[in-house]
Amino acid sequence: MRLMIADDHGLVRDALSSHIERQAPGAVVVGVASVDEAVTVLRRDSAIDLLILDLRMPGMNGLDGLQQVRTEFPALKVALMSGLARPDEIRGAFTRGAVGFLPKTLSAAELLSAIQTMLQGERFIPADLNTADTADGASFTRREREVLDYLLQGRSNKEIARSLELEEVTVKLHVRGICRKLGAKNRTQAVMRAVEMGIAS
Repeated sequence: MRLMIADDHGLVRDALSSHIERQAPGAVVVGVASVDEAVTVLRRDSAIDLLILDLRMPGMNGLDGLQQVRTEFPALKVALMSGLARPDEIRGAFTRGAVGFLPKTLSAAELLSAIQTMLQGERFIPADLNTADTADGASFTRREREVLDYLLQGRSNKEIARSLELEEVTVKLHVRGICRKLGAKNRTQAVMRAVEMGIAS
């Protein structure tokens, strides 16, 4: 399968691509940073099976970016991805022809299952989608915020411990607290949610 992920954060694109390629060897994932770039690539490569658009990406202008892609490529399957979404946005996405809505907190296996569902012609939206999630920088302790900043840089627990002069087990506890507050299952999801929510520095 050939997928395209449009997200303005390289870290998110890389994490999603890694998830998919690990779960589905042989999958081809093309990463782009904007709606305009997606359209440009799609004009050259019509063999994309599914386009995943970040709802909060600059250039999306709400659901205008989705509408733009659907108008020019009506046969293309398009899904939206976001950490946060209002019910009216989800309804609007499906009204405009989206085939799915993917929370950024999906595990790798859940993400692949959702992609396969959409490629088979079915719509995907998780039954337990929480459209009222909220989080902000003020909810973190100073130390958690420091650890999160290092996570956003891709640092390991050992590297963070060395930089902050902490024990590695202490860093692990902070990471666990960050994941809990962001509703993330692991550090990769925590980083993705922090970026999506605008918590990243």
